Amino acid sequence: MAKRDYYEVLGLSRGASEQDIKSAFRRLAKDCHPDRNSGDKSAEHRFKELNEAYEVLKDPQKRSAYDHMGHAAFDGHGRGGFGPDFASSMSDIFDDLFGEFMGGRRSRQRSGGRERGADLRYNMDIDLAEAFAGKTAQIRVPTSVTCTTCEGSGAKAGARPSLCPTCSGYGKVRASQGFFTIERTCPGCQGRGEIISDPCGTCSGSGRVMQERALSVPIPAGVEDGTKIRLAGEGEAGVRGGPPGDLYIFLSIRPHDFFQRDGADIFCRVPISMTTAALGGQVDVPTINGEMTRVRVPEGTETGKQFRLKGKGMPVLRSKTVGDMYIQVEVETPKNLTRKQRDLLEAFERESNKETSPHSAGFFAKVKGFFDDVSRGQ
Repeated sequence: MAKRDYYEVLGLSRGASEQDIKSAFRRLAKDCHPDRNSGDKSAEHRFKELNEAYEVLKDPQKRSAYDHMGHAAFDGHGRGGFGPDFASSMSDIFDDLFGEFMGGRRSRQRSGGRERGADLRYNMDIDLAEAFAGKTAQIRVPTSVTCTTCEGSGAKAGARPSLCPTCSGYGKVRASQGFFTIERTCPGCQGRGEIISDPCGTCSGSGRVMQERALSVPIPAGVEDGTKIRLAGEGEAGVRGGPPGDLYIFLSIRPHDFFQRDGADIFCRVPISMTTAALGGQVDVPTINGEMTRVRVPEGTETGKQFRLKGKGMPVLRSKTVGDMYIQVEVETPKNLTRKQRDLLEAFERESNKETSPHSAGFFAKVKGFFDDVSRGQ
């Protein structure tokens, strides 16, 4: 004998709430309870039928399986068959393996059947000084926001979304194909579980509208090129009241005119005159904090010599650590000489010896020795 529909047994429609199911069972079970109908076989059968229906419909997982597959969802249960738990687990496996192909893409992230809004990306350029000190940037982002007319429901004022008759609000439908039970996004409601017959005129039923939003973005000191800042809940509004996505700020640091950054350290090339390099002296150099600091240059300094300024570099993000600054000097060759300057340099050259230019003297001595060896070899 074919089983009756469980909703029919309880006298309910498929959209009945959990409270409706509980109330109907209590009322009907009281009437046909064996204690009140002693010896009545039909009442006993009716009571068992009510219990069986209630045991399935009171459990959300079992009810979902029954809504999609009917009594077939429980055929073979207890006899090595595939009950609703198996169908659910197989659906999870298919979602993980096949994702978007099977229509079960998890990244859509639903909350109570509401589709989560999309994440947004905003590219922001800042300069090195702003990365050093940190700042609060003001930006304007065009995005989807919750419709104020319908408060995100998508329905016209006074109307309410109704449960999708195809999936009974589950958002997905299941179909048996041989050995497997395959779950797909409901074609009737596109996975939302609800349909709107009288949509809001402002948002056309989506529950959201496009709008430009002004936001303040806190940029901490020490950020590096490529740093990503997440602003939770500042992305697109969800469809029909769904949770919003997030906004991600991707930072790019513009090249500086004379500072180069390597992690927390800063490098700066500083030209010095030939006389300062030879005689020694002091030079004033800029630092990333906007101040000037004085560096002592010892006599005989050559191009490429580095001087370390401890603690004058970049702060490390979310740390008390601070990098260093390295000054690399470049000895500048005099140009556009006056007659007097030329005469002085020529006089200096006549007075020069191996002690004043040890590297060049040593180099040319080696060159002479090399050619002498070549000549003797011939």
